[in-house]
Amino acid sequence: MPSMTVISATAIPDHLRGALTRWLLEVTPTLYLGTVSARVRTELWTNLTACLTEGSAALAYPAANEQGFTLHTAGPQRRHPFDFDGLTLIAFQRLPVGQEKAKPL
Repeated sequence: MPSMTVISATAIPDHLRGALTRWLLEVTPTLYLGTVSARVRTELWTNLTACLTEGSAALAYPAANEQGFTLHTAGPQRRHPFDFDGLTLIAFQRLPVGQEKAKPL
């Protein structure tokens, strides 16, 4: 049964953007949205993660859990989902020393 799928992908190759737009709408340059089957969603995510070199990606789709959705991420990013008693929470990684930005006054 088809379900709503949301993919956010940054810095991906043009051929991959084309493949995503065959199945999903490109709402903004990094956000893809559509209703596809689980098989299509899995194939899109597999292809996306295989071609991901510099960018990062996130996938969200409905699931039978407390929050009503499942979240997957790929690539280097500061936000990482983790399971906390059945709930998906987001953990932030600290920036390496020297990369922190000064706070404006």
